[in-house]
Amino acid sequence: MRVRRRTVWFMTLLSLVAVISVYYLVDPAKQFNGLTIFSDDTLQQTAITGVTDQEASKKDVTTEVSSPSHLFEEMRMQVSDERSQLRQQLTQKIASEEYTAEEKNKAFNEIDGLIKQESAEAMLEMLVKSLGYSDAFVKAEGEKVSVTVMAEELSKTQANEIIYLVKTEWEGANDVQVKFSANNY
Repeated sequence: MRVRRRTVWFMTLLSLVAVISVYYLVDPAKQFNGLTIFSDDTLQQTAITGVTDQEASKKDVTTEVSSPSHLFEEMRMQVSDERSQLRQQLTQKIASEEYTAEEKNKAFNEIDGLIKQESAEAMLEMLVKSLGYSDAFVKAEGEKVSVTVMAEELSKTQANEIIYLVKTEWEGANDVQVKFSANNY
């Protein structure tokens, strides 16, 4: 029964990743436009407080607004690019006629392992976020799992809770590192 449950989780996560990938390909994140802050309501409020529209726009246009999750998205994209290149190399190895059937089978198993690893990382990210963190990034390399969460600070209790979660969900995780990234960068 455990194998079926894992298969269902795997297929669910794989479907979720596919849907999210298509969504981001079709509708990429839009750039932030700082001038949209000044809607009619905001301009009326600044006029009431005595600050002119030009003064308000001078103050706020120079302020750069960046979402802290952009860092996490960049990390995800970097890992995704590396794995895509590896997957492409393995796919070329499978398609090539100069390798034996055993080598092609090994390459196919590596691709399968990459897919399982990506699904497990995505599931762990969702589980860590369910603990109350606004964003999380999980990267696994063999038995080493690195978890970065978005938080102002991280207590030992919170870190231990994340380590316990990772070790219970990821069978081969022997070395789990937990880091935090503050919202103010």
